[in-house]
Amino acid sequence: MTPTPTRNAALPFRRGGFGCLAEALDYAARGETGVSFFDARGRLTAALPWREAQAGAHVFARRLIGAGFAVGDRLLITAETWPGFVIAFFGAQYAGLLPVPVSLPAGLGARDAYIEQLRRQLEASGAVAALSVDSMAGYLATAAEGSSVRLVGPMAAFETLPEKAVDLRPLTAGERCYLQFSSGSTRFPLGVDIRQDRLMANIDAALSSQGSDIRPDDHAVSWLPWYHDMGLIGFLLAAVCSQRSADVMPAGEFARRPLQWLALAAQRGASITYSPSFGYDLAARRAQTQSPAGLDLSRLRLAGIGADMIQAPVLRRFSETFAPAGFDPRAFVPCYGMAEVCVGLTFSPLDRGFLTDTVDRAALVERNVAEPASGANARELVVCGRPLPGHTVEIRDEHGKPLGERRVGRIFARGPSVMPGYFGAPEATAEVLKDGWLDTGDLGYWREGEIVVTGRAKDLIIVNGRNIWPQDIEWAVEAIAPLRRGDACAFSVQGDDGAEQVVVVVQSWPMEADARAALSAAIAQKVKETVGIDGTVQLILPSVGLPMTSSGKLSRSRARTQWLAGAYEDGGRKPAS
Repeated sequence: MTPTPTRNAALPFRRGGFGCLAEALDYAARGETGVSFFDARGRLTAALPWREAQAGAHVFARRLIGAGFAVGDRLLITAETWPGFVIAFFGAQYAGLLPVPVSLPAGLGARDAYIEQLRRQLEASGAVAALSVDSMAGYLATAAEGSSVRLVGPMAAFETLPEKAVDLRPLTAGERCYLQFSSGSTRFPLGVDIRQDRLMANIDAALSSQGSDIRPDDHAVSWLPWYHDMGLIGFLLAAVCSQRSADVMPAGEFARRPLQWLALAAQRGASITYSPSFGYDLAARRAQTQSPAGLDLSRLRLAGIGADMIQAPVLRRFSETFAPAGFDPRAFVPCYGMAEVCVGLTFSPLDRGFLTDTVDRAALVERNVAEPASGANARELVVCGRPLPGHTVEIRDEHGKPLGERRVGRIFARGPSVMPGYFGAPEATAEVLKDGWLDTGDLGYWREGEIVVTGRAKDLIIVNGRNIWPQDIEWAVEAIAPLRRGDACAFSVQGDDGAEQVVVVVQSWPMEADARAALSAAIAQKVKETVGIDGTVQLILPSVGLPMTSSGKLSRSRARTQWLAGAYEDGGRKPAS
């Protein structure tokens, strides 16, 4: 067994331009490229050329059609990184069914919460079939009890269906493509209605010279999960649309051995990879004690960053750590996007690296103005680039009026990638879509024609009329030894007197009572120094962990809910409700 090659021997290179996913796979299947699967030790576990993916998908589709599943029915798939997902996802495309990729359990001990999450997603999507990797089949079967699901189980359960001699009925241009649950939508799931034409428009724009400028010799490496838009579109669907090969490793394997991501990129001569900031941070920290010998990252021309608030110190640390391995910081390409526009909305220019804007913290939160500044009271933000071709972005004030340069407001977007709505949720759709404009829920400003994202509007803390960015608190607290990036979560709750108060939940390793008291006091002091108010500090054990969305973003709303429920009392030893 060998990995799929970087280039096709004879198939002419196409940079997208397809009407639907089935058309794209039909073209890619004429070549030799495909997707290769690796484990945490860098061992090849499977290789799936696009031609084999097409053949397997055709068989899977005929089984679904023969079993009586109708056009438009939904097939829920637990999106582990394995060949079966590719077969099932594209099989649904050829059968006219809508795949619904969903996440894996968040961690150990999350069985009940995961089953409840699956149950809600099955209900929200109205799925009539559900497929899982073998290890998750029991969870899925339990979640499907009493639902509309007619067939549930691992791939073996679907392989027992007879393959009947029926015509394929692929989803075509303009039709639905799949449902993507948006980040954090686990309690009240919202499935983004991804349409074929809108997905193709987003992929085409991202592959263009104003996006990633995809080339015939590009090779991608990823650990991003396929239940998240960046992983699914960026390293599976876009790879098909550009006939590229992609090497992938499961997200769980990356968490255990993050340097294998970079070792695999070096081994395979990758030119493209992506990660949220925390992925670059984890790799850089691990390299301090486990730097792999002979690592060569000189061929990486595009190291994308997105999916969460981008932290400039993390990127600097990564650049410094891997400079001896040939990593060029100009490869960094900060991006901004969301599932509601398929994946990407803005891209930074290639070969520039990351650009920052340092602004006055007080002016930012008190007057909604991004005034250039320096010193202790300044906040450094990463510039996220210009809108992709065909897309328009506006920054608006609270009255809906477009704002000019360096005025902070809500980010709205319009263009060929914007979703038509959430599946089966007209009220939720009406809240974010009006006259073709999407309210992203994010805040930001213009800097010389490029977007700077400052945070989520719903996460903004307001105390005594003051706006406080939770990231300011979190990043300041995480600078205290022995804390690390991702260890803090800040939000506000209503106190007994009706006033808003700041709460900071911090995960820390077990320590003696005196050390814990000293750390709590240092955190409280840092909060006061940073934002000028007192805050409540709660230390929790790392085994409890801070809640994350499916894309790895910190979920402050869930942390707030768990704190109010008393789940973090006594270090989090009390089970969350």
